[in-house]
Amino acid sequence: MGKFLADITPLRESPAFRRLWLGSAVAALGSQLTLVAVSLEVYRLTQDSLYVGLLSIFALVPLVFGGLLGGSIADAHDRRNVALLASSVLWLTTACLALQAWLQLGNVWVLYALVAVQSGAQAINQPARSAIIPLLVRKELLPAANALSMISFGLTLTAGPLLAGLLVATVGFAWTYTIDVGTFVFALWALLKLPAMPPGEHARPAGLRSVVEGFRFLGTRPNLRMTFIIDLVAMIFAQPRALLPAIGAVMIGGGETTVGILLASTAVGAFLAGLFSGPLGAVRRQGAAVVWSVMGWGASIAGFGLVVVLAGDSGAGGVTWWLLPAALCCGLAGIADSVSAVFRTTILQASTPDHLRGRLQGVFIVVVAGGPRVGDMVAGGGTKILSEGWVLLLGGLLCIAVAWAVAHWQSGFLKYDARNPVP
Repeated sequence: MGKFLADITPLRESPAFRRLWLGSAVAALGSQLTLVAVSLEVYRLTQDSLYVGLLSIFALVPLVFGGLLGGSIADAHDRRNVALLASSVLWLTTACLALQAWLQLGNVWVLYALVAVQSGAQAINQPARSAIIPLLVRKELLPAANALSMISFGLTLTAGPLLAGLLVATVGFAWTYTIDVGTFVFALWALLKLPAMPPGEHARPAGLRSVVEGFRFLGTRPNLRMTFIIDLVAMIFAQPRALLPAIGAVMIGGGETTVGILLASTAVGAFLAGLFSGPLGAVRRQGAAVVWSVMGWGASIAGFGLVVVLAGDSGAGGVTWWLLPAALCCGLAGIADSVSAVFRTTILQASTPDHLRGRLQGVFIVVVAGGPRVGDMVAGGGTKILSEGWVLLLGGLLCIAVAWAVAHWQSGFLKYDARNPVP
């Protein structure tokens, strides 16, 4: 049984990684509360899935610019200090979300503005954090370290959305945001305890030229490039998040609590994939594993869409038994997404020179965080033509077809060998 469970060697060998992992996990729980609460607040103010989708668009522009610039800054400066400064901005932005809720402003444009600032700060913070990890653990332990991150990610995504739905329904938005303000202190503590991480000898000044250098490197590295393309396929064609409030309110029933359960089900899948990630360290064909995982994600979302189609409008009077198969589909999607994330992250970390890691992680963050936001807009806009269930069903099938097509277009990615990491 032990060989199937997650490898905790990175936690034993590296106290710095252990602190960063623990601090990030606690802070991520609060961040999930805020992420879900903002979507629910926008839907409560507008009663329209399209406006929930627009929330993602307002986050996308600062995310793109912040991610690219943040990666350049992380390569040019002390990565610990970069992450610490960006985390402080995130903490202040969350405090402002709490303040607007306490003041009962009820203005969707204030939410859009705060989310935009938060998105930009997160886009600078995450590349620095991700580029720090290869400096804290051995290269051979990177899959294990990333799998441990998936465990904490799964736990926070399990508890966070569920708690968010319950907290919003019981104590309101103000207290939900305030809890996030408190938990974020743990992230700041973890960063303060890290040693200094000055840039290496090949570091270049931050700026446009540095960003262009990173893109030039990426343009000549087909395997690295495919990790971004395949993830965009999954997130743009099969992203259900913006549709969940309407699905909870009308099709499945249960409202905000159901939204929390569905998001938590996805996270349970991610947690289980991380918990039983022991065999992942032995996988050599990591590119092929990514492709199959993305196709599994598409199949799961298509199944979720089919459940919603069959449910119809039966949930208008309250929660229905359709919640069970819907939650199962979301759980399977979480497993597929977690496995894909572990291998995509490992390929990026193992194949990229240290002086370029920040910039490539910046592109990674733009794709990982920006892709779902584009997907939110596509899904939300799709509801103006089709029902929520049909949008998910067709999107999942398109995800499978396009993932298969791009994998065979870039067939070298299917042959990527972890023992000989060629970017």
